[in-house]
Amino acid sequence: MGPSSVVFDIGGVLIDWNPRYLYRKLLPDEESVETFLRDVCSNEWNQQFDAGHVFSKGIETLAAKHPEKAELISAFWGRWQEMLGGEVPGTADILRRLKREQIPVHAISNWSAETFPIATTLYPFLDLFDVLVVSGRERIIKPGQEIFQLFLERSGLAAKECIFIDDSAANIAAADKLGFHTVRFSTAEDLERRLVALGLLSQTGSRS
Repeated sequence: MGPSSVVFDIGGVLIDWNPRYLYRKLLPDEESVETFLRDVCSNEWNQQFDAGHVFSKGIETLAAKHPEKAELISAFWGRWQEMLGGEVPGTADILRRLKREQIPVHAISNWSAETFPIATTLYPFLDLFDVLVVSGRERIIKPGQEIFQLFLERSGLAAKECIFIDDSAANIAAADKLGFHTVRFSTAEDLERRLVALGLLSQTGSRS
């Protein structure tokens, strides 16, 4: 039996978030941007906010280690909105179509509790989810299995009833282990084809 509910990741699937959009404005060239995001405001450092830590404390601690870069580090919070590149083309339209066709739609997202309200103001489609689990609110993050288990408890679904869509290989692997159907996201066109093949989405946007 195939899945009957669709579970989205948000960043990289529905919303284009990338700190390079900001730091290309603040640093002189691509090499300096990549060096800064590797050695200072790294992905690993950012994950603490997805796990529920407060931006002000994380920035204060990192700025103390790199005082010469304190202004750049502070921009990660003060100018966070400039890291948003808009909707990932086509995916929000798929979400809206699924909702219109009365397919249950949910989300499990690694996202800071402090910045998620900004995103919901900018992207109203984030209100469409039936069950929404935001890591920063729960203080647990993907690919840890606990956040997937929390979603299953809240939704009352079994993993086999869900198709989980994420751009991260690690998150997809974690969901696979729990029995979710999965799609490693690449483009909205590819996702649409897969959902149509599963009978979750009609070709025309109106379910037959």
